Amino acid sequence: MALSIDERIDLIKEVAEELINEKELRELLIAKEKSGDEIWAYDGFEPSGRIHIAQGLLRAINVNKLIKAGIKFKFLVADWHAAANNKFGGNIQTIKKVGKYFVQVWKACGMDLSNVEFMWASDLVKKPKYWEMVLKISINTSLNRTMRCTQIMGRKSTDNLLTSQILYPMMQCADIFFMNIDVCQLGMDQRKVNMLSREVAKYLNKPKPVAVHHHMVAGLNQPPPDSELNAIDKAIERKMSKSDPNSAIFMLDTKEEIEKKIKKAWCPTEVVEGNPILEYTKYLIFEKVDEFIIERPEKYGGNLSYSNYDDLEEDYKSGKLSPMDLKPNVARMLNEFLIPIRKYFEQNETAKKLFDFVMKVQKQQTR
Repeated sequence: MALSIDERIDLIKEVAEELINEKELRELLIAKEKSGDEIWAYDGFEPSGRIHIAQGLLRAINVNKLIKAGIKFKFLVADWHAAANNKFGGNIQTIKKVGKYFVQVWKACGMDLSNVEFMWASDLVKKPKYWEMVLKISINTSLNRTMRCTQIMGRKSTDNLLTSQILYPMMQCADIFFMNIDVCQLGMDQRKVNMLSREVAKYLNKPKPVAVHHHMVAGLNQPPPDSELNAIDKAIERKMSKSDPNSAIFMLDTKEEIEKKIKKAWCPTEVVEGNPILEYTKYLIFEKVDEFIIERPEKYGGNLSYSNYDDLEEDYKSGKLSPMDLKPNVARMLNEFLIPIRKYFEQNETAKKLFDFVMKVQKQQTR
């Protein structure tokens, strides 16, 4: 039975930490339902190295929810953007191969690919109309605003930026309109360019895209000391990042690597705020299982069973559930989720060669 408009909105709001805005989303759903046209959402990734669980597992969970809500996806493999951001020294051929590895990971991780269309930035940029749109957006955007948008590629406006990195936000903004996107479904770290796209839409005679920004799970390290950053920027600063391999769980990490990283993770007793282990429990484990069993020896109280995150959080906050209880069980569940990914890459020769290539070029970069 088809979902009602309200049910579809509720499902989308499960993904959204920030929705801009519900009124426009409702109008979009109603209009497309009447016309029979597809609704297209967009996400994009720089091919810049190994994929971690926020880009793999969590992405699949969120994409599948929006697909269930009647939305299709265009995934942009942003190879030219990665070059502009000086990844792999701007070598576009290396970046393309890393992009092919990205696609293999998404094929392996349970994403409903029958409703996902993979697109490549290197195809978009062949068209003069694309660059005309980039120019038009640039003409209607101040340099200061562009500099603030560099946050989307992990840079700061105070960094010593390359000219290509200043071009990057204009390209990402153009991607949205050039692909005829209705919904921008990206992380909170991408909100600045999505807000820009909503503002420049009028200059392009295009409708404003709805923005559905999902939560960014934290890295495993202890949060930095309090700063003057607002809550959103603090979360962006803490997000799981491949640039710090010890703070991230990667999609092809071994059981031993997962256990080692989780064991060292910041997870203070009775502290919920900013606790990455609790975040993985909430955003990954309870999204994939109906019951989370905490296995522990009888001498420590025996096994515990949770059917929802709120009860687990309450027990952790009260001290009934300790880090020593939680950590090994989170590691166990994450490993179970990643077993099929590892198996896929062991059995698929194309995928295996691509992963070997990614590991080789990353190793060369760190020398």
